Amino acid sequence: MIPRFIAQSLKEVMVDTPAVALLGPRQVGKTTLARTIAASMSSIYLDLESPEDLIKLSYPIQFFRENNKKLIIIDEIQRAPELFMVLRGIIDDNRLMGRTGCQFLLLGSASMDLLRQSSESLAGRISYVDMSGLNIIETGESMARVLWFRGGFPNNYLANDNERALRRIESLIRTYLERDIPQMGFSISSVRLRRLWTMLAHSQGEGVNCNKLAGNLELDHKTVGRYLDILVDLLLVRRLEPWHSNAKKRLIKSPRYYIRDSGIVHRLLGISTYDALGSHPVLGKSWEGFVIENIHSVLSGMAQTFFYSTAAGAEIDLVIQFPNSDVWAIEIKYGLAPKVSKHFGKTCSDIGATHRFVVYGGDDEFPIGHDARVISLPRIMKRLVELQC
Repeated sequence: MIPRFIAQSLKEVMVDTPAVALLGPRQVGKTTLARTIAASMSSIYLDLESPEDLIKLSYPIQFFRENNKKLIIIDEIQRAPELFMVLRGIIDDNRLMGRTGCQFLLLGSASMDLLRQSSESLAGRISYVDMSGLNIIETGESMARVLWFRGGFPNNYLANDNERALRRIESLIRTYLERDIPQMGFSISSVRLRRLWTMLAHSQGEGVNCNKLAGNLELDHKTVGRYLDILVDLLLVRRLEPWHSNAKKRLIKSPRYYIRDSGIVHRLLGISTYDALGSHPVLGKSWEGFVIENIHSVLSGMAQTFFYSTAAGAEIDLVIQFPNSDVWAIEIKYGLAPKVSKHFGKTCSDIGATHRFVVYGGDDEFPIGHDARVISLPRIMKRLVELQC
């Protein structure tokens, strides 16, 4: 089993908080991580997709009270939102008996509804931890090419070969389209949603024209917007918002969209080998999305991320704003001899960047001018980890 980067921070949050929601897409490894943590303490695991476990929760108050000295793990918690009100009472009762942290670990694969439901019922009693796919620190730098091509879902990454990995990715895509989304109550054509998903793969890391997409899908733009929200809520697509603090510039205000898993990007576009990826037009944007997801996997929830783009064409791929007001400007280039525009320094100054980096496809770190440094993906991730410790 590959040790997960967030394991230690998850344990620390659990000690201080009665309920912790571990959020991440299906098959990203939430259950495996939760069971690993649970093995070190008295615990009980409940899967809300299991009829047997659902029977156990026929009378949830009694069940939770009988097991109030154990860590209770509830998987797929978004399938039973009515439990949140029950959890509130149990948590408050346990607090009166002197028990604070490590009461409930809630696993969810849909973000917005879960956040809304839990925040309304468990205000002040719950913390949230995001879990992404495997990152390059977890797999090792020598496996970067495999991780990039297959994506970060553990089952896909660990396949014996690329052909099997792609079959597993296809199965994952179809499971979402044909089972998970309908089970969540969305009446959506799986064919249309897959076409939209594929269109997003073609325009990875770019702004989206909903009217244009709507025309191609024979839908209205509001429906397309709702479909996009569903993919974002399922943690399959990242919506990166524009930097908005510079009022003197005419800024691009539309968000950018990234399919979060590079393996899904490649499968949707029919890219079947690493060599085929090297000659595909999506190469640069695929690398950009891969870098952005790896960086997000090591960021604390206190950091905010944006992109910066002006109507005149100046842009920065990723802007990270930290609570201490530090601002990191990050350009992303796939090549081994990266170049930045002559306006890069001025653009960084416009946003008040305190650190300037160009993440590239190589292994080293060196200065490039404009007070910027070229740096490998693993190196900048380790810097971010050290900064937040």
